[in-house]
Amino acid sequence: QVQVEESGGGLLQTGGSLRLSCLVSGPSFGDYAMGWFRQAPGKEREGVICLTRSGLNPYYANSVKGRFTISRDNAKNTLYLQMDSLKPEDTAMYYCAVARQGDFCTFRERDYDYWGQGTQVTVSS
Repeated sequence: QVQVEESGGGLLQTGGSLRLSCLVSGPSFGDYAMGWFRQAPGKEREGVICLTRSGLNPYYANSVKGRFTISRDNAKNTLYLQMDSLKPEDTAMYYCAVARQGDFCTFRERDYDYWGQGTQVTVSS
């Protein structure tokens, strides 16, 4: 069973930066497509950014383009989400998701096989 664990959340002010990490257990991390999702209070979970196993051509939600960056370190089985110029509307629980197929990434939750428990990001105005 693949385990997924997010870390790095916190409380910060508008305009700040934060880097989230997602550690995935098992030997096949390099084969997976990966995604970050978030869920704000009272809202549905939404896709933020995702990346195929190649690490090329990440797919961004319009709301985070130019501010968020995704990357992966296959040697460390870790996915990262670098968040800059944070806004109060970025406040949410952030989830890391793993798809066993690695050739495409989407914002459809059903395309992902494993999920972490989430890490909270709170941006104050």
